[in-house]
Amino acid sequence: MFEKNASEKAMPETAASRTTAPEQIAVSIRHLSKSFDGVEVLRDVDLEVREGDVVTILGSSGSGKSTLLRCINWLEQPDRGSIHIGGQRIGVNDAGRPMPVRELARVRARTGMVFQSFNLWPHLNVLHNVTEAPIHVLGKSKAEAEAHARELLEKVGMSPKADAYPNTLSGGQKQRVAIARALAMQPQVMLFDEPTSALDPELVGEVLSVIKDLSAEGYTMVIVTHEMAFARAVSDQVVFLEKGLIIEKADPETFFTNPSTERVRKFLERDES
Repeated sequence: MFEKNASEKAMPETAASRTTAPEQIAVSIRHLSKSFDGVEVLRDVDLEVREGDVVTILGSSGSGKSTLLRCINWLEQPDRGSIHIGGQRIGVNDAGRPMPVRELARVRARTGMVFQSFNLWPHLNVLHNVTEAPIHVLGKSKAEAEAHARELLEKVGMSPKADAYPNTLSGGQKQRVAIARALAMQPQVMLFDEPTSALDPELVGEVLSVIKDLSAEGYTMVIVTHEMAFARAVSDQVVFLEKGLIIEKADPETFFTNPSTERVRKFLERDES
């Protein structure tokens, strides 16, 4: 379903083949650690994401994948380490003090988060779900926000449902609206936390296809997923977490055909069985 086809104009370049002049780093993570109730779930994590790249994060349940994603936009506050989005540190100012709420909101707006459970506002229709934040956070006019929202709903295949309410939508449709809502804030980085885990199997493909199209358009994305074929098709870099540690980082071809660690080899063998 997600095999690469060299003839497709829409397919993304690999990290090795893409050239950037100069190279820009969208996300920089240094020495990141996070504990819950004395249990360290992230341990000295280092990671860079280039602008336009797609990084997928794999690993077993409880390995720290979602926590890492939530630390990137400060939904979880790390215990140690630093995170920079577009060159600006998030959560802590230059003096080492916690950011004021408004400044944190401004930096956090550089990321767009798509959750497992959609998180749409049930009292707003699809169009208003997508326009609410651009109007009230970005200060866009209603007309401007609605025009952009309709473009995004067209992009994710949801324009016919602009006037519908979330309780009338399938899980796949809700997730596509959630993607449009995140895109409406024009983020530098899109974060996806297991975007298909709450979907019935027959609805998974429609959401993955939307994300695949976004990767082809050059969106910078960090994706926590358990969909191996999808990760192989869209990634520029694959990251494997184990007990809070990054134990392997590689381009998708190397990761899936010649991993350097026995743990990853066993993980891939289990997925194939």
